[in-house]
Amino acid sequence: MAGRLAILCPGQGAQHPAMFDMARTDPGVHRLVGAWLADPLLAPVLGAIGDDSARFTNRVAQASIVAATLAMWAALRNSAPTPALVAGYSIGELSAYGVCGALAALDAIKLALERARLMDACLADGHPQAMVALSGLPHDGVGALLQQYAFYPAIITGDDSLVAGGAAARREQLAEAATRAGAKATILPVAVASHTPLLQAAVAPFAQLLASQRWSAPAFPVLSGISAQSVHTAHQAMQDLPRQIAEPILWQECMDACLEAGVTVALELGPGAALSRMLQARHPKIAVRSVSEFRSLDGIRSWLGRQLD
Repeated sequence: MAGRLAILCPGQGAQHPAMFDMARTDPGVHRLVGAWLADPLLAPVLGAIGDDSARFTNRVAQASIVAATLAMWAALRNSAPTPALVAGYSIGELSAYGVCGALAALDAIKLALERARLMDACLADGHPQAMVALSGLPHDGVGALLQQYAFYPAIITGDDSLVAGGAAARREQLAEAATRAGAKATILPVAVASHTPLLQAAVAPFAQLLASQRWSAPAFPVLSGISAQSVHTAHQAMQDLPRQIAEPILWQECMDACLEAGVTVALELGPGAALSRMLQARHPKIAVRSVSEFRSLDGIRSWLGRQLD
């Protein structure tokens, strides 16, 4: 029996200057990315991916991640079977609606830029925000720790791991307290507390932006980050995408939903391999790779063919 494919769309954090290079070895994608780089709105943003001081800003990271993800899918989609589903992590959920054809690629990239602008506006009160990845403490034990330092669960990644968001002024205190409690703590290179109530002011204006877009019916389901349920309509997408800016992402449940849907093969579109590593660790029976592990588009196509035959 043929395998069932899931496409994984990454969030920000692993972006790098060469992340368009492999996709652009396809002549059509080379022209497509060239057109994006010539767009007056996108040129200064996508062009800044090579700037070490700008690469991790929300504005550059979110638009560039969506662009790189959709460029890679454009290079692969004609030779890949129709996915059973697509799942996106944080900003990757917006990419997912480009992958399934519900949004045009250029529209999705520009929406990412606006999403970042609205999220950054939540910092207008002058209180910087931060995110910290924690692992090694069960969720029932970490709750009190987060409450003590006024942090919120942002992304649930495992039985004893999550990403939390809160005020930057207390991130080191949280990380140190978690380490003393036997956990591992990593301060992430992001400047806003995504998927927490601190971003609530961005939800309604982003919903208005989504309502003004031209949508198509998804060609295959997208997993909603806030519910891990399959989304089959543009209407539901417009409900869930704004909410996930200020509500926790249930990534652990999204990984379980892949298994429950009968997925046997998963491909992360990159950059980075965080999602493929998490899925492989949680569900080792699913064959999973990231495009970042390959040297060529042909290598990716060959691997998919072997796994899905």
